[in-house]
Amino acid sequence: MRVDEALRAARDQLSRDSGDPSGARLDAEILLSHLLQRPRTWLHAWPEHPLDKAQQAAFDGLVQRRRAGVPIAYLTGQREFWSLEIEVTPATLIPRPETELLVEEALRRLAGHRRPRVLELGTGSGCIACALAHERPDAEIIATDRSGEALAIAARNLARHAPGRVELCQGDWFENLDGRHDLILSNPPYIAANDPHLGLGDLPAEPREALVSGADGLDAIRQLVADAPAHLRSDGWLLFEHGHDQGGSARALLHQRGYREITSVRDLAGIERVTLGRAPPDACPE
Repeated sequence: MRVDEALRAARDQLSRDSGDPSGARLDAEILLSHLLQRPRTWLHAWPEHPLDKAQQAAFDGLVQRRRAGVPIAYLTGQREFWSLEIEVTPATLIPRPETELLVEEALRRLAGHRRPRVLELGTGSGCIACALAHERPDAEIIATDRSGEALAIAARNLARHAPGRVELCQGDWFENLDGRHDLILSNPPYIAANDPHLGLGDLPAEPREALVSGADGLDAIRQLVADAPAHLRSDGWLLFEHGHDQGGSARALLHQRGYREITSVRDLAGIERVTLGRAPPDACPE
């Protein structure tokens, strides 16, 4: 079977399931490109290239797993974030472009700080810590996660993109942490337990504990808002990602706890995606 024949057959199978021929074609190209370790442009430049039997069997296996709902990122073992190639497995969330907004806002708040102390909670694959360390090699960054499996993935990503620049710590949110920080950020679980979106797209395959946070999706955010002041310097910032309809609730929680300069930032789709506030007056310098 030739490259173009294999792609056509895979596209037809995937599009029958999804009803999206263009998306099916893209999935097929990504999978075959990954299998052959060639760029997608090569597939179009050499459509007549023959696949051997082992390659055909391996490609068909990937296509069938994709048809069964396994996300592309888990099949290829990687996803790009902040122009960095991030390793992912079913132990971690799949990095998403909208989360880059959290990195952008963090970097804005760190501008002008020399050797800032940064704490990332729930690092997962480590993509956010990798991006921050890549942009601010002078920063002292701690990244935590409760999952040992996720931390192992984060360690590999950090060794590749920011060797020696980030300290990893296993624990549940602020557990096992001391000291104060110029900035605390997190992409916490924020989906309500009964949200129908949990059955759509890649979400069914991703770790539920990294997605779901109580009946209204705000349990983790409540804990972040309540506990962060004890770990923030007096002028420090707390930033977190949240759901499309949670901006108002997030701001209210920050107001109730006494945070200052509270605001929400919209992503490219115009959705409030990140909310932040400066430490309450009762946060101490050290």
